[in-house]
Amino acid sequence: MKIEKSPSITKCYSFDATGIVFEPEGVVFAETEKDIIEAVEYCIKNKKNIIPRGAGSGFTAGCVPVKGGIILSLEKMDKILDIDTKNMVAVVEPGVITANLQRSAESFNLYYPPDPSSLEFSTIGGNVAENAGGPKAIKYGVTANYVMGIRAVIGTTEIIDTTRKVKKNVVGYNITPLFVGSEGTLGVISRVLLRLIPLPEERITILSFFKDIYQAGQTVVDIMNSGIVPSAIEIMDIASIECVRRFKNIDIPKSVEGVLIIEIDGKKEEVKKEANIVKKICRNNKATVKVAKDEKERENIWQIRRAISPSLFHIAPTKINEDVCVPVSEIPKALKRFLEIGKKYGVPVVCFGHAGDGNIHVNVMTDEKNSTLMEKAKLAVREIFITTVELGGVLSGEHGIGYTKSKFLPIQTKKADLHLWRRIKKAFDPENIFNPGKMGLI
Repeated sequence: MKIEKSPSITKCYSFDATGIVFEPEGVVFAETEKDIIEAVEYCIKNKKNIIPRGAGSGFTAGCVPVKGGIILSLEKMDKILDIDTKNMVAVVEPGVITANLQRSAESFNLYYPPDPSSLEFSTIGGNVAENAGGPKAIKYGVTANYVMGIRAVIGTTEIIDTTRKVKKNVVGYNITPLFVGSEGTLGVISRVLLRLIPLPEERITILSFFKDIYQAGQTVVDIMNSGIVPSAIEIMDIASIECVRRFKNIDIPKSVEGVLIIEIDGKKEEVKKEANIVKKICRNNKATVKVAKDEKERENIWQIRRAISPSLFHIAPTKINEDVCVPVSEIPKALKRFLEIGKKYGVPVVCFGHAGDGNIHVNVMTDEKNSTLMEKAKLAVREIFITTVELGGVLSGEHGIGYTKSKFLPIQTKKADLHLWRRIKKAFDPENIFNPGKMGLI
């Protein structure tokens, strides 16, 4: 096992998408499960922390070594080991890029739905560790809904293996779901068994413009109450719309203060029927509706959504990107209260995201070089979390807790829950070497 200690390497693995920096002692690039075992053995023997890492695309400093130690990079374990068309499953190593798996599955007319916005570079192992979602979670669910089994090295160097290609398994405790969303705190995943589904025959993409963001929010509620489950419903508020206008040459009328991007997929005849109902619901809420005529127009519509994040820096140089989730019925109220919180503290708050399942990306815009603005932004974030929980929601729908949200856990989580989490971690990681300092864990 080789530990890379050159500053040119350790610096590159000292941060994730948050930009928070904690430099590791060294980096190990695992290529096989044996490499993982050797790295774990070394860290146990030398009393060092070990932090599993995928692509580093997370937004909570989940793979940053906040308490020091060795980064275990799994990016070189990138093989799709099997796509089993008879059982409709895939077996992959943790470093497989999400989009590459999707494309491979589609070549067999199969579908792997989880689609985080980072899918072109995020890895399956990271997706499993964070229970990643994406726009299609409204209909198809998140990563957890597709993980049938995992193979992992735990803190005793023993291997746990639940990768059996069966539809049902009620033999003992179900270990697999514990690893999904565990953020690398229980062990290192070396292999994943994933469920695949048939590729949808047809999809229709609808773009709706509203003069009021609350009408857009109510439209989401109305669609979900209609019995139709679109594959995606994305919402944009006026601030994100203005940013997109400035960042890209996209034609959005000046009077628009809310946008919905709605996609429906499935059997051809069903999709056409459901699209007509959705268009009617949008128009009943005073929306202007456009439908993509072909793949080019569909891609142009989704360009609007993808342009939001990079365009936010037109508002302020620093964004605090949160991913709260509320019950769908509370979306209109949540949007209203989040924007009011921004006005209260004098910091711009930009809301967009996966409205169909209540997962709203709330971006508090500030300037990290301005201590007064940063303090106001931190107060706004805390109040957003309190409001979310008051509305029956949760602190994270996609990004996890990691390091950045650990201090906010008491807003939602009881002490008894945290104590149980710690006892579970100790069973898998008796020496407490796996990614300490995350998820409120010691």
